[in-house]
Amino acid sequence: MGDRAEHAVEQAADQATERAVDQEAERAADGSAEPAAEEAEETAEQRRERRRVAWRGARRVLWRPGFRATVGELLARLTDAAPDVYDLDRPVDMYGDGIVETLEERVAALLGKEAAAFFPSGTMAQQVALRCWAGRTGNTAVAMHPLSHPEVHERHSLSTVGNLRTVHPTREPRMPSAEEVRDLEEPFGTLFLELPLREAGFVLPSWEELVAVTDAARERDAVVHLDGARLWECTTRLGHSLDEIADLADSVYVSFYKSLDGFGGAALAGPKTLVDEAKAWRHRYGGQILQQFPTALSALIGLEKELPRLPEYVAHARVVAAALREGFAGAGVPWVRVHPEEPHTHQFQVWLPYDADALTDAGTLQAEETKTGLFPQVWERGGPGLAFTEVTVAAPGLEWTAEDVRAAVADFVERLPR
Repeated sequence: MGDRAEHAVEQAADQATERAVDQEAERAADGSAEPAAEEAEETAEQRRERRRVAWRGARRVLWRPGFRATVGELLARLTDAAPDVYDLDRPVDMYGDGIVETLEERVAALLGKEAAAFFPSGTMAQQVALRCWAGRTGNTAVAMHPLSHPEVHERHSLSTVGNLRTVHPTREPRMPSAEEVRDLEEPFGTLFLELPLREAGFVLPSWEELVAVTDAARERDAVVHLDGARLWECTTRLGHSLDEIADLADSVYVSFYKSLDGFGGAALAGPKTLVDEAKAWRHRYGGQILQQFPTALSALIGLEKELPRLPEYVAHARVVAAALREGFAGAGVPWVRVHPEEPHTHQFQVWLPYDADALTDAGTLQAEETKTGLFPQVWERGGPGLAFTEVTVAAPGLEWTAEDVRAAVADFVERLPR
């Protein structure tokens, strides 16, 4: 489940729990009873609320996502750090000027592109980028992996809104190879590469593979667009700077909340002519918003505070991943998979041979009873008796030693069904 999707589920659960409490009071007053199905639904809602409270109360975690904070906590964070990144006596932004332009210039410089445009969401940014490239190349086909974000999480936006269609060079859980791009049976105008490919386990190619696949696209007279929602943390694995990675593509999208802990927002970077056209489409899509200074400020803070720390998070994620494998093996779990075995970024998957609900409940119980939260994300079914979750290692995770991880795993396993 994506970060936004999980946040939405938790918000809905909060509201549903409040309704359930009101309904329970009404039943107590009039002596009525609800049907069994309704009670079961309320129980599920209450379990989600219990999980939310447990993770909010955990003192030791590997990651504290901003979407689990309160309004007051986020405002305090913004107030404390904002003076370090922007002159707060400057006028407020109006329809994309001021602080938004400052952010755009900063992103363009980091990525080595002529210009950048701020967007309220990555979904909007990428729809606009791909339709602009389709108009310029004269080809509405976009070659992308079927696990890419637009294919999995955007309700067929490319075809429904942009009149674009997708073709798949491969279905393997990795980036397509240069040969697969060259051998694709039909022409395409844009090659879309998600770095890292989140649904496959936050996996990245090697630098040589990335160069080869972008070269192959240009042999097909196609442009290259990077879905770089998590591009910021790719430099360690690829061994090259952000601008060197971005230079392989004609356009790049980056997110400000997934790794930089911003409030939201995204940017599209590329040639100035493309960015100017994208800004026109941003207006048409409803992205020309009156004031966006809180989101822009949080993005500038992320670039200043979090971006320099990402290599440290990636390095420690490898320590955590190894300790997880050792911990589950030591606890006698018959099969476990940490994927990738050595994480490519500071995020990776863990697979276990248990029911997803049992694993989620064990994590909630551990957070409640020990105030230690090892797996904050929900577990998802990956097959019969098999489930997986995502692990993120950020600033709080740096405090964990390998032994801390192994001990937390042993305690987690004790709470699983025998």
